[in-house]
Amino acid sequence: MPSSIIYKAIPDGYPIIGEHMEFVTREIDIENFPLVDGEILVKNQYLSLDPYIRSKMRNPEIKANLSAYKIGEVLDGYGISIVVKSNNKNYQVGDYYYTHVPANAVSGIECLAKEISKYKVHESYFLGLLGMPGMTAYVGLNKIGKPVKGETIFISSALGAVGQVVGQLAKIKGLRVIGSAGDDSKIKYLNEELNFDGAFNYKTCNIDEKLKELCPNGIDIYFDNVGGEILDVVLNHLNNNGRVVSCGMISIYNFKTPYGIKNLFQVIKKRLLIQGFITSDHYQEIDLFIKEMGELIEQGKLKYKEDIVKGIQNAPEAFLNMLTGKNFGKVVVKIFK
Repeated sequence: MPSSIIYKAIPDGYPIIGEHMEFVTREIDIENFPLVDGEILVKNQYLSLDPYIRSKMRNPEIKANLSAYKIGEVLDGYGISIVVKSNNKNYQVGDYYYTHVPANAVSGIECLAKEISKYKVHESYFLGLLGMPGMTAYVGLNKIGKPVKGETIFISSALGAVGQVVGQLAKIKGLRVIGSAGDDSKIKYLNEELNFDGAFNYKTCNIDEKLKELCPNGIDIYFDNVGGEILDVVLNHLNNNGRVVSCGMISIYNFKTPYGIKNLFQVIKKRLLIQGFITSDHYQEIDLFIKEMGELIEQGKLKYKEDIVKGIQNAPEAFLNMLTGKNFGKVVVKIFK
C-alpha cells in the first residue's frame, strides 16, 4: 500500500516522530490513476535523507534559499524512481530516473531531472557519490577550496555523505587529509579504508590539541560541514590565506540559540576566505561532474559508504539518527524492503 511521511508541526529542537512528522498510508489505484498529457507515474525506489531537510522544518516567515514545508505536506528529498505509467513519449515504463521526489511510494510527476538507466553503477549512487552530495563535494573543493598539491585540508563530519567524497578527491589531488567524526568506528574507517592521513573523534578529545598534533604546519583548507565550536577552533589553526568551504552547519540546526563564534578576528588577521555555496547554482556542470567522477569510479579510486535503511516507515528514525550522528555513511532509504 502506498505510504508517505507527513510534516505535522514545526520543531523547536530535534524533530519528534509522531509530533512533527508521521508515517501514513493511503490507497492509490495505479491502473486507473489519471494522467494528463505529459505526465508520468513513478514508483519511488530510494529516498535520500539529507540535513537540508531539517532546515525546511521552520516557520515559513523565515526566508531562505529553500522554501519551508507547509503543515500537512509530504516531506521530500532526492530520490530514485521507476516509471510505472506514462503519458509522455519521452519516458518509458521501466526506466529509472534520478529526481526530486516526495517521501512516499508513488508520485505523479510532470518531468524528471536525470535518466540513470544507462549508467553502470548502483542506482543509489545517484543519491550520494554521483548525486547532490557528491557534486557538493566536487564544487566546494574545486571552486572554493582551490586545492594545491601539498596543502593540508581538514574535513568535519568526514564520513558523512559529502565529507567522505571531499577527502578522497583531496587525496587524489595530493593533499594531506585530516578528518573528524563522532564515533571510533568511523575514525577507523577513515584511516584504514579511505587512507586519511589522520582522523580523530571530536567527542572524546581536545579538538585544539588534536589539530596541533595532526596539522603541525597549520590548515590551508577547512571543509566545514558542522559549524559551531569546531569552526571556532579551526579559525585559530588556519594558515594565512586559508579557505573555509562553508557547506553545512548541522551542529546548530536543532538549537534556538546557536553557538557564537569568538575567533572571527582571525579572518582579518590571516586574510581568510569563508564562503558558502548552493550546489544547485552549479548544475550546469553536472555532466562534467558525472563524467569525471565516473572515470574515477571505473579506475577504482573512489569508494562510497552508504547507510541503507529498509522500508519507508523507518525513514523518520533514520532521519533523526542522521541528525544526531548515529548513521555510518550516506543515509538512503530503500522504500520497499
